[in-house]
Amino acid sequence: MQDLLAYDFFRNALWSTLLVGIACGLTGTYIVARRMVFISGGITHASFGGLGLAYFLGLSPMLGAGAFALLAAFCILRLSAGRHFKEDSLIGIFWSAGMAAGVLFIYLTPGYAPNLLSYLFGNILTVTDGQVWLSLAFCALIVLFFARYHRPLFYIAFDRDFCLAQHLPVARLETAITILVALCIVLCMKLAGIILVISYMTVPPAIAGLFHKDFKRQLLLSSAVSCIGSVGGLLLSALLDLPSGATIVCGFLAILVTCRAGKYIATRARRENPGGWPGWPDLHNRGSTTHGKTASYTSA
Repeated sequence: MQDLLAYDFFRNALWSTLLVGIACGLTGTYIVARRMVFISGGITHASFGGLGLAYFLGLSPMLGAGAFALLAAFCILRLSAGRHFKEDSLIGIFWSAGMAAGVLFIYLTPGYAPNLLSYLFGNILTVTDGQVWLSLAFCALIVLFFARYHRPLFYIAFDRDFCLAQHLPVARLETAITILVALCIVLCMKLAGIILVISYMTVPPAIAGLFHKDFKRQLLLSSAVSCIGSVGGLLLSALLDLPSGATIVCGFLAILVTCRAGKYIATRARRENPGGWPGWPDLHNRGSTTHGKTASYTSA
């Protein structure tokens, strides 16, 4: 471990996993609660078109990916509000259009584009000092935003009509969180790649949802799981010489399976022994007992 920390590239990778883990844990919790998982997938794959266009024009691939991610996010958000397009249709359109555009631009560019493979499958060991500082600034922005607006975001996620009836700034909050989700996806590309980034933003919130129905606690636990899984996967990939992005996602899945099995065993043990065991945690009734749109608004 000490030998690895002696290298600048590994320290950059370690800091990046922690910062992006916090950002993805927070935004991913909202995505899962709002049922926007496939929207994030559409934004992720649409950004590949920006990668290809930026490489074709000789610009920064991250800049092109960010522009296309924001464009796809706003188009899906605004067009789905009308009557002409359904949300799932728009996701499929931007998903396929982005991938097709990226492939065409890469094909039209003379030479070979080896660096784009890191955006497809992730290569966190290539993160630079500038990208670490960018991740730090974005992570701070995410934390401040959720600290200020976690309660109205909870309301919007579970009952948007109620928020409109209460004259909350739904459109502005949805626009702001959409921008943050799109930018978070772009930052994740170096870590997990376009192919695996959707797992990075959904598995930790799913793990948090196993133990808490309280939105605030889900935000905190999801960020913690995301950081632990990211750092553990990074260290394992370095020790076993495996791809970092795929190893991190597999680590998330291992945590998910372990937690689900542990909760099942605990719940079954409590049913067989209703009196409970001394010191046995009450995982079944942890947090609020409400589910879905019937969740109590006071739990935010």
